[in-house]
Amino acid sequence: MYEDKTLVCKDCGNEFVFSAGEQEFYAEKGFQNEPTRCRNCRQARKASRPAAGAPREMFDAICAECGQPTKVPFQPREDRPVYCSECFAARRG
Repeated sequence: MYEDKTLVCKDCGNEFVFSAGEQEFYAEKGFQNEPTRCRNCRQARKASRPAAGAPREMFDAICAECGQPTKVPFQPREDRPVYCSECFAARRG
């Protein structure tokens, strides 16, 4: 049913084989897109991402609502208000 396909890696430009077995696995998992990276580029990309559960970089900020110092997981910008957890939850509620 499936036949090996030769694809081109979007990162390095090298050709790689998308085997019949891999295609069957993708179909079983419900994946609709073919891989766009070769095995080496996929492994390099995975290795460059932070590990799951690794602590996030936090940035100091002052809450725009209550004025208390807080930490947020993004770089605050001067043109956007930043809220502490409590004030953010109250605004959403």
